[in-house]
Amino acid sequence: MKSSVLFLLSMALLGQTTSPGYFVPARQIPGIGVARNALSDEAIAARTNLMIQSQTFGIMRDPMAVEGARRVTGTSKLQSLFRSAAQRSGFPESTLEAIAYLESWGDAKAESPAGPKGIMQVSESTAREMGLKVTHATRYRVTRERVLVQSKSKKPKYKVVTHKDPYTVTSRDDRLNPGRAIPAAAAYLAGMQQKFGAQDWAIFAYHCGQGCVGRLLDLTRAAVGIPQDQATVARAFFSASPVWNREIYETIEREMQRDYSPTYWFRVMRAQQLLALYRRDPREFASLAEQYKSEFVSGRAPHRLTVWLTHSDLLFHSGGDIRSDLGGRLLVKALDQPGYFGYSLNIPADSGADREDRAKGTPAAIGALTYIAFETRRLYDALVPAGDPFRPLDVISLVEPEDYARQLSEREALSHVSGQVFDIDDSKLPPSEMECLRFVLDDLGWAGYLGFVDEGPNTLHIGSAPSARDFFTSVFAEAFANRPAE
Repeated sequence: MKSSVLFLLSMALLGQTTSPGYFVPARQIPGIGVARNALSDEAIAARTNLMIQSQTFGIMRDPMAVEGARRVTGTSKLQSLFRSAAQRSGFPESTLEAIAYLESWGDAKAESPAGPKGIMQVSESTAREMGLKVTHATRYRVTRERVLVQSKSKKPKYKVVTHKDPYTVTSRDDRLNPGRAIPAAAAYLAGMQQKFGAQDWAIFAYHCGQGCVGRLLDLTRAAVGIPQDQATVARAFFSASPVWNREIYETIEREMQRDYSPTYWFRVMRAQQLLALYRRDPREFASLAEQYKSEFVSGRAPHRLTVWLTHSDLLFHSGGDIRSDLGGRLLVKALDQPGYFGYSLNIPADSGADREDRAKGTPAAIGALTYIAFETRRLYDALVPAGDPFRPLDVISLVEPEDYARQLSEREALSHVSGQVFDIDDSKLPPSEMECLRFVLDDLGWAGYLGFVDEGPNTLHIGSAPSARDFFTSVFAEAFANRPAE
């Protein structure tokens, strides 16, 4: 991931010819936010690679990641099925393996609460479309009940009543038979590749459905700035924003909220790479899986920040630690000039230390905050050029002492002891600015620069990736050097 981020940074845009009246960093990440309307082939390739790499967290954080890789690549029967299915269908063997890995970790009996079953996780309706048989039979559960009946005698009289309650059982389900499910899925994917004209759209359709992909592909082919012969999943994903190809953007947003299907092709590509790594070096694969375990949460890490931060990052145990800053090497003051830097400090008065101390973070954290505000404001200015003015982002938490953080009920409070994260209250933002902020956070997240999570209904908890901290530190240094006189 680090090398990919450095590659993207090497493409940074330098400066602008005119100043919009607020801080504009000299080094900018290409293709973020409003800049999605001018992506070169090289920028698309770089964003696609970063997006593929960003899927590592979602795959490797799962406790089944290592066992699933062993099962998919090391089971001779499965390997034979993948190979023969690929030969018959023409659909790549490695892609079939990757889909089975993501869908079920190679478990032939896997069942989703939503309904899909088997190693390829196929719904019942799609199974029938594939030619798989799923049949049900009616059975009856017989129960007997002793019931009191009317009688002319004074002695109670009973009779036994028999009840037959129907229930349904599955008498045959080919989805649970890898020998049938894998070839059927391969043929289905090959058919969708022929229908949609490309493998990436076929993979997308496997998760999203053919109707979903048909609509998005039509929009992509008609979109501004996307050549007809380059209507790829990656182009669709990275060539839309709230102000550019908005119909594609809204379609992708709907599907993301439903089941994240627009990221599925990227996940499959990363799964292919990871399975290849497992084949080359199982120990290296297992070591990578260890890197995606959280020191704070057992089991599946809930979000990236719980992996990026460790106990060794929790340095500020008291207000005194923040004040002394362990020798003044780690924390800097936030740049409290809302009109110029695009954020305002509204930290509550009861946060366990003096306000001046609480208005601090690491240079990377303050740089990330500054960069987010910059990208959000320029996207908002393009979306609402003559509307309400941009409202500075409301920062309600930066560094916090551990003795105070442990008193809070917020699940992410302890991470503030690191100084690497910050919280934004978005409750007062107008809807258009909220949309821009969320889009920028997603965009920077998919590029591997930061992670964020909703902390309650109105609070965004944000932190930079370790591999991006040098970049955000440079943003802070530039902002500090060029801050207006107060």
